[in-house]
Amino acid sequence: MSDQVTHFIGGVPVAEGGTFAAYDPVTGRRVRRVREADRDLVDRAVAAARAALPGWAALPVAERAAWMRRLGDAIEERFEDLVSAEIADTGKSVAQTRTLDIPRGAANFRSFAEIAAQRPESAFHLTDVLSYTVRRPLGVVAVVVPWNLPFLLATWKIGPALAAGNTVVVKPSELTPGSMAVLAEIAASIGLPPGVLNVVNGFGTGSTGQFLVEHPGVDAVTFTGESRTGSAIMKSVADRVKPVSFELGGKNAGLVFADADLDAAVEGSVRSVFTNGGQVCLCTERLYVERPVFAEFVARLAGRARELAFGRPEDEDTAMMPMISAEHRDKVLSYYALAKDEGAEIHAGGGVPHFGDDRDGGYYVEPTVLTGLPPGSRVNREEIFGPVCHVAPFDSEAEAVALANDSEYGLAATVWTSSLGRAHRVAQSLQAGLVWVNTWYLRDLRTPFGGVKLSGIGREGGTHSLDFYSEPTTITIKLEPGHD
Repeated sequence: MSDQVTHFIGGVPVAEGGTFAAYDPVTGRRVRRVREADRDLVDRAVAAARAALPGWAALPVAERAAWMRRLGDAIEERFEDLVSAEIADTGKSVAQTRTLDIPRGAANFRSFAEIAAQRPESAFHLTDVLSYTVRRPLGVVAVVVPWNLPFLLATWKIGPALAAGNTVVVKPSELTPGSMAVLAEIAASIGLPPGVLNVVNGFGTGSTGQFLVEHPGVDAVTFTGESRTGSAIMKSVADRVKPVSFELGGKNAGLVFADADLDAAVEGSVRSVFTNGGQVCLCTERLYVERPVFAEFVARLAGRARELAFGRPEDEDTAMMPMISAEHRDKVLSYYALAKDEGAEIHAGGGVPHFGDDRDGGYYVEPTVLTGLPPGSRVNREEIFGPVCHVAPFDSEAEAVALANDSEYGLAATVWTSSLGRAHRVAQSLQAGLVWVNTWYLRDLRTPFGGVKLSGIGREGGTHSLDFYSEPTTITIKLEPGHD
């Protein structure tokens, strides 16, 4: 991959604007320079998207779907380049990148192509009246994506936006621009019409991100990231009443009942707490365990946390990745210190691993298991976004549900139980957009994805994404009465 990341505007790379450094989270070393888009470059990107909009929107859905399939095929042809770019930006393991991030990105284009192509139009017949609904694209969509799953989450938005007939301007995180640069190359290589997909790099407030979401030529904003940033974006677009779709933060709860398969609950919780270094909005940060199995569960979870391998990204057995940046590492470590100050008992982790090699310059923290904090502690209230969870006991089903719902967030939850009745009863009582029973992160791409409370607005996935990226218009025609 090039040592410089450029923008992609109107179908061509644009190496303009100042530059900033991108760092390898594994070693902390600078790996490349990234061009930063100023207001003029954002104007050009939006103008390119708007110029491409009429022709793209006018294409039959079947033709747009064909373009999405070509993108999916071309992603597979550049598979290893995308794997390399994603690892260089994030430090995540090659095993996860090859089995989740890049394949799911290709699947996002293909699945939304199929859903869009097969979607019927609605028609309702009344006496002497024909009413039907058509959907039109919103226009130019600003796609703002985070650093934790940069390729997967970008394609999750770009795919349905393009399939619905919109053009897009994408701003990847300043920390992870690499895979979007490769996607831009892929789009150009297959001849995607210029201006349909544009990429601008830079920062948020007072920079590229703010210029983009506030731009009068942008018709809608879709964003995944921190709740605080989502709130700021909502305020900035309020005057123009732009549609927004937000998938925001989480302080997700997991409930483990005494009748659960404890082996499965422990291993499932290892995944839900520590995957991607805990840097997934769906990760579990609060675990509540029924008292008869509480001590055993904590001991086993802590033991597994201590066993997780800190190999390099290219090692197939690597389980723990670094934090994305020095700043984020320091944030996570500040919560480890806060947990100690608040009186937590640390059963595993709580610090920084030492390797005796170049990884000591990277952004690693230890996977951490805590107990002993009250529900109102900051560690139990605030999203940490790292490999850490607090485990607390409960004595009844009602108490477990109350503890899980006692949060400003409501994105995801897990329930571990062998009782089918309890599984249904508890899952429907939880204030969360997604609830997994005896599993975690098992996704059907057609189902609605999103949260409640501070965890977001709207739903993505399947027809739910196409509903956001298009606007319905009802057409009613008064028919002339029939004549013999």
